[in-house]
Amino acid sequence: MVKDRASNAHGIRDGSARGDAGHARADDGELSVRQAVIAAGGVAYRWSVGSDRIVWSDNVADVLADADPSLIATGRGYASLLDADSTDTRYDAVMAGDRIDHGAGVPFQVEYRLRPRGRATPDAVWVEDAGRWFAGSDGRPAEVFGMIRNVSERREREEQLRYLSTYDPLTGLLNSNRLAEALEDTLSRAQRAGTSCALLLVTIDNLDTVNEAYGFDIADTVITTVCARLEAIMRTGDVIGRFAGNRFGLVLDNCRDDEMAVAAERFLASVRDTVVETGHGPVWSTISIGGVALPRYGDTMRDAIGRAEEALTEARRHPGDCFVAYRPSEERSRRRSRNMHAASEILAALKEDRLVLAYQPIIDAQTGRPVMYEALLRLARSPDELAPASDIVPVAEELGLIRLIDLRVLDMVLETLKRYPAIRLSANISGVTATDPRWFASFVERVRDNVDIADRLVVEVTETTALYDLEDTARFIAQLRELGCAVAVDDFGAGYSSFRNLKELNVDIVKLDGSFSKNLHGNAANQIFMRSLIGLAGSFGLRTVAEWVETPEDAELLKGWGIDLLQGYLFGKAETGAPWQTATADAPPASFPNSDGYSAISTALSDLNRLLSRRTGRPSDGTLRDNDNAPCGPEKPPRRD
Repeated sequence: MVKDRASNAHGIRDGSARGDAGHARADDGELSVRQAVIAAGGVAYRWSVGSDRIVWSDNVADVLADADPSLIATGRGYASLLDADSTDTRYDAVMAGDRIDHGAGVPFQVEYRLRPRGRATPDAVWVEDAGRWFAGSDGRPAEVFGMIRNVSERREREEQLRYLSTYDPLTGLLNSNRLAEALEDTLSRAQRAGTSCALLLVTIDNLDTVNEAYGFDIADTVITTVCARLEAIMRTGDVIGRFAGNRFGLVLDNCRDDEMAVAAERFLASVRDTVVETGHGPVWSTISIGGVALPRYGDTMRDAIGRAEEALTEARRHPGDCFVAYRPSEERSRRRSRNMHAASEILAALKEDRLVLAYQPIIDAQTGRPVMYEALLRLARSPDELAPASDIVPVAEELGLIRLIDLRVLDMVLETLKRYPAIRLSANISGVTATDPRWFASFVERVRDNVDIADRLVVEVTETTALYDLEDTARFIAQLRELGCAVAVDDFGAGYSSFRNLKELNVDIVKLDGSFSKNLHGNAANQIFMRSLIGLAGSFGLRTVAEWVETPEDAELLKGWGIDLLQGYLFGKAETGAPWQTATADAPPASFPNSDGYSAISTALSDLNRLLSRRTGRPSDGTLRDNDNAPCGPEKPPRRD
């Protein structure tokens, strides 16, 4: 039995009369309820199931503005506006099931899509329909009170999120997660059936050039066009998806090793043979492909992706438009094992503070005494074994660990400079770190309150690093010099730089590549080369350092040509601790093994100077150029401002 309920609930008006008593209070209450419903974006209704009549609140147009009033006045007419694809309906939410009304009504909530102007029209809205139904004397729904709200925006957002959870928004292909799932499914089927499949990883070769020349919009056009071409020639049952960035994955079902190569060539040709038409004209592009046959060379999804990546890396070493199939390699396995061991060793050394510095003296060529020390990285493998930087730095750069190492080196160098205020140090940084703004920010943070430390630090960057991006390197060097650091270019002569580049970089010191200094007295070609470099550097106002100097004969040649600073085993190997504390004022100059040898070479040098003065006009009394007069000890080498 239906209890007596106010027919004006939710602002619904059915035209029934009411007395004057309490009329104002009732109208006020109806107004408040109506405002609440409107504020919630809803429309209230009462559906009398027996008569099929629906009475709506007077703001029904807020949701159903284009609906035919005669259709929405009955349950059957309202149902005719449901989208044909809607599986949920209000009728089913109310009438289906075995729930019982015990007097308080039975709640329901359902979402469905309506086409207010009829099913044949394109306009549709999603509505949320929620309320309570009350049973009649037979226990079945008799009266339904509810409210509908337009939830189209929310549903669109949810649909978009569902789409993005599966597809890449740019290409419309499967995203990386779904591609991985497809690969796993295909591989599992092949393993169960005893068949083969394949994974191809594809990258667009010249996309960076397209980005730079035309912009990202044109690059996106190239990406979508290339993907469409690949997808167009794939077989039914094969899967394509965006793997990451400029890489795409193709999962080929029921594909043997030899068939993989044929398919790869078909994909290469689909891109190579036709230009990509863009808004800025035609763009020519190629792709590189790395592939792996499965489960022959990989029985897990992780193995499959890793080996396809290795094959793609190999393919990209070629000029482009190339396919490489993965093949096992003992050398690659050894290299991977070595890298894994090195990575573990580096991380453990960082954690256990087993990275240490060894200091090698850099000698003033005229006085024979240390001007500064180069801080060289060592890894303490045991109390008696120090591994050189060459054992760990290349691997650290390859594995992305070099920034951690450079930060640790920076901390150790600055700590040493704080502890010993009378010394000057030089330190190398890797090419990866040289243009990393995070490293420089860390550097600034550490030296901001210790200006005297920066003034005693020489930062070395290699010639190859400087050449990689002159503009970025020049900016980095300028920032270092603003802090008070001197800057040296290391290994100069090993690359193809020029003194014009050095002038643009505004460096202070040029360290000549040691391969030209070693055994210099026995190599006439290197003598010509080194003498030319030293002379050119002097004409540009740059101080020079010769590395790998091992014999007095080589030291004398370099000194005669005007080298400023010398470094090598002749003057001392790199030592841990504080080697500067062992030097005494009465000790022979560090450039010679004993005082007698020093006197003999000094006499020979004077003779050489006199001979040179006859040809060059240089003073024969041993007078030095201004920038050769660098004092010993903590004084900083003159800087070119």
